[in-house]
Amino acid sequence: MSKLYTQMSREELMSEKALLEKRYTDFKAKNLKLDMSRGKPGADQLDLSNGINTVVEDYVVDGVDYRNYGVLDGIPSCKELFAELMGVEAKNVIIGPNASLQLMFDYISQCFTHGMGSTPWCKLDKVKFLCPVPGYDRHFTICEHFGIEMINIPMNEEGPDMDAIEELVEDESVKGMFCVPRFSNPSGIVFSDAVVERIASLNPAADDFRIIWDNAYCVHALEEDAPKLLNIFDILPKYNNEDMVVEVCSTSKITFPGAGVSAIIASDNNIAMIKKRLNAQTISYDKMNQYRHVAYFKNADGILNHMKKHAKILKPKFDIVLHHLENELGSKGIASWVEPKGGYFISLDVYDGCAKRTGELCKEAGVTLTTVGATYPYGVDPHDSNIRIAPSYPPVHELDLAAELLCICVQLAVIEKLTNE
Repeated sequence: MSKLYTQMSREELMSEKALLEKRYTDFKAKNLKLDMSRGKPGADQLDLSNGINTVVEDYVVDGVDYRNYGVLDGIPSCKELFAELMGVEAKNVIIGPNASLQLMFDYISQCFTHGMGSTPWCKLDKVKFLCPVPGYDRHFTICEHFGIEMINIPMNEEGPDMDAIEELVEDESVKGMFCVPRFSNPSGIVFSDAVVERIASLNPAADDFRIIWDNAYCVHALEEDAPKLLNIFDILPKYNNEDMVVEVCSTSKITFPGAGVSAIIASDNNIAMIKKRLNAQTISYDKMNQYRHVAYFKNADGILNHMKKHAKILKPKFDIVLHHLENELGSKGIASWVEPKGGYFISLDVYDGCAKRTGELCKEAGVTLTTVGATYPYGVDPHDSNIRIAPSYPPVHELDLAAELLCICVQLAVIEKLTNE
């Protein structure tokens, strides 16, 4: 068994460093240009959905021409498809544009300009959001855009720290929380039933407290035994909290990220307010694309079977990265990670103070990672330890090189820190 780095003498560390530097130099000589920065589907995943472009010949359905204006909240069959997939009623679904990110941004904008049955947030002295960390940088970007103060909420193996959340929501200026409840970005954690129940039962001081339930990876399991997520909409009525949660999802990583279909799911009250805003915002979203998706998948089982094809492509990529992490870092006491059962990322926590240096070393050798710090609000990781790994985009042979190089860089960064302390 390898000796822990923290137990090595300076001489032992320097000897280890010399071996690693030789490997690092060899990698630099390869002039690599590898990208593990974003969770983009690979070309082979995109190819799985090419048939969606030719599945429809006639866009006139029940006398309604989907090529034309109208049907503000989405065509009925697409609403039914998402309702079946997400376990809700079709009346509580609005079909949106290609990406759920726009739905989230527009919803927060509505809260700021017109409120959700209460004072518009723009008229308040302070608006705060709870942010599970490490988390999704796009959520943080939305908050920063609107000047929302972000409060870090630590994640554990069951989800966000509910003790902290329950205490913080007693502050009326705390207006909401973004979260990714299944296969969280980047940790891959699935919120436990107990956590979902406690979220549903929250009693916030703010009547307009809203949880953006970003269920981006709702069907993105890598393994058959991947944990399920309790449907929060089944629990909310028990606590009279139906209006507290707004869910979004999309087909961005099911079909095509640039040409998918998104949906927003909410209570009757929230749906009515969203529709009122949409009447001023748009005439309709892309009904032709909605219909193509319905014709291609037919029902929720069609989507789930399609996602098994994605898993066959993605699982080996995750396994490659996890193999390198275990082989290179597993016994040295300098890193930890979660082995996700789904989603798009692996969250790697390295020795405190070494994540940025690891990113610098990777970049110098030709591997681009997600910007270190991006998994925390304001880009500030208080421990400088978290690195988000995105295995999906590179081909397998490139990913194998990138994962090995990443592990070399982690070890070099840690040795540099230990020998300078």
